[in-house]
Amino acid sequence: EVQLQASGGGLVQRGGSLGLSCVYSGFAFDDYSIAWFRQAQGKGREGVSCITGTSRTTYYQDSVKGRFTMSSDSAGNTVYLHMSSLKLEDTAVYYCAADQASCDYFNDHHDYDYGSMYYWGKGTQVTVSS
Repeated sequence: EVQLQASGGGLVQRGGSLGLSCVYSGFAFDDYSIAWFRQAQGKGREGVSCITGTSRTTYYQDSVKGRFTMSSDSAGNTVYLHMSSLKLEDTAVYYCAADQASCDYFNDHHDYDYGSMYYWGKGTQVTVSS
């Protein structure tokens, strides 16, 4: 059974940093893509970043490039999202998701909507304050 659990959210001041973790089980990292997406209150889903297990290629949504870094620890079944220079508009519930299709597939066919991946777990709230 595929399971994902995001954690590490919290309250942080604008310009600060925060790290999220996603522990996964039920699949091998090399066979899947794992992504982060977010949803702000009253808004739609927004893809944040994605890593394809086979190639370790990582993608970022334009608004987070240079500020967010996604990394993986396949031995520990964990992926991370390090967020820095946080902005008020980064406030959202952050989710991790996984799918057997590649990040490229979701980039090309779902317009970077990583929330359309088959598996995702409960999210973690990130609130950026002024």
